[in-house]
Amino acid sequence: MSVDNGAGAATRAGNRDGRRATIRDVAARANVSVATVSRVLAGNYPVTYGTRTRVLRAVRSLDYVANAHARALAGGGPESVAFVLEDITGPSFAHIAAGVEQETAKRGRLCLVCTTHGDKRREEDVVTLMREQRAAAVILAGGAERTAEYRERITAFAHQLDAAGSRLVLCGRPAPEVPPGGELPVTLVEYDNEGGAFGATAHLLSAGHRRVLFLGGLSANTTVQERRAGYHRALESYGLAPDPPLVVDTRFTREGGLHGMRGVLAGHRAEPGFTAVFAATDMVALGALEALREAGLRVPEDVSVVGFDDIPVSRELSPGLTTVHVPYEELGRSAVRMVLERRDSTDGGGAEEQRVRLGTHVVVRGSTAPPPRVPGEYA
Repeated sequence: MSVDNGAGAATRAGNRDGRRATIRDVAARANVSVATVSRVLAGNYPVTYGTRTRVLRAVRSLDYVANAHARALAGGGPESVAFVLEDITGPSFAHIAAGVEQETAKRGRLCLVCTTHGDKRREEDVVTLMREQRAAAVILAGGAERTAEYRERITAFAHQLDAAGSRLVLCGRPAPEVPPGGELPVTLVEYDNEGGAFGATAHLLSAGHRRVLFLGGLSANTTVQERRAGYHRALESYGLAPDPPLVVDTRFTREGGLHGMRGVLAGHRAEPGFTAVFAATDMVALGALEALREAGLRVPEDVSVVGFDDIPVSRELSPGLTTVHVPYEELGRSAVRMVLERRDSTDGGGAEEQRVRLGTHVVVRGSTAPPPRVPGEYA
């Protein structure tokens, strides 16, 4: 004798021929119309509690949710929004992805997260697939190098998606230049990268530091360029000339910060040639802190450290990390909100560029203090 909990019987009853459940099966099981099922699943129309409960019970018993996802990918279900990034393990990217997912779910769309690991062909494949599936939007996140190849590729993406009724969104990524009078069908969601770097460096300079190490790189990546530009602008505002040895090239990782700082300290056996560090990301700052600790240097008594991003771990350190707050989740939500509100508007929007720029600000914690010596005592 077997025991049946009810759900299995319900599933068998709804799929006696072995086929996948359809929205009509769900409607029949819940004793509602197909339109009502669609409204419950989309969450964009008021439905009574009792009706919603019956529909969701039918969805679970028929295992319809997985099928709905497959239908979305095939272009027959809820519209999808693709979020394309290089690496999901980066804390800042993960927070943008969270914002994208929250807003797509709120608006009854399906969120797809795709990683490229820096492979341009993979990025092109995702854009091609989303164009074929008529996705509502494709969001590309992260900095890039401003090259002719980048301009041609992103311009092509924008026009290809627009022709398919979709939309390209660049999140924290530069838009390619277009000829005067020209238009690019793209949505831009930016944040004040250079301003944040200026504020971080100015915070150190205002405390009396004059030898500030920029640990982040000489890369042509726009994210690095803008943060380096903010660092240089702050120095110039205090009448200080940029000193090339104080700009150290590292990867934007904890390991990059660790090895970069070890290299700098190895070149200054007696005393470091700086009193403060502006790390281009919080992850770089974590590596720098480890290297400083290994060298017997205290933070902030011997060296002050500032990061950039304000990831959660920056608040948990002892001392807490002074850093630049970037509203990453709001970047993701804004990217989805802008493109879907444009799409859902009465006239469907136009092909013109959309742009929004979010602010950043310095969050002061315990990792910064005035320099331990008179500025200029050692160089």
